[in-house]
Amino acid sequence: MEVTTTWYLVLAAALFTTGTVGVLIRRNPLVLFMCVELMLNAVTLTFVAFGSALGGLSGQMAVFFALVVAAAEVVIGLAIIVAIARRHPTTAIDDFSTLRG
Repeated sequence: MEVTTTWYLVLAAALFTTGTVGVLIRRNPLVLFMCVELMLNAVTLTFVAFGSALGGLSGQMAVFFALVVAAAEVVIGLAIIVAIARRHPTTAIDDFSTLRG
């Protein structure tokens, strides 16, 4: 049995769907960020699969830039969560609406 591009795309779709469901039903900010990272990894898997199928390096270059953006997102997101956790004993997504000025 040969692993084709379709297998990678099905795996990426399953990962993206799992991340989307996790974002919709979770209220913990750390789990929310993990679900967003899971969705980004599904997208990068799709880039690599298409890049491999087309025989070029464009998919790998797109993955490099996606990983740089994901790393920046994690740093900023975790800094915000730590700042909120220091001020409030519980960190729920609903508490983020009270962060005005």
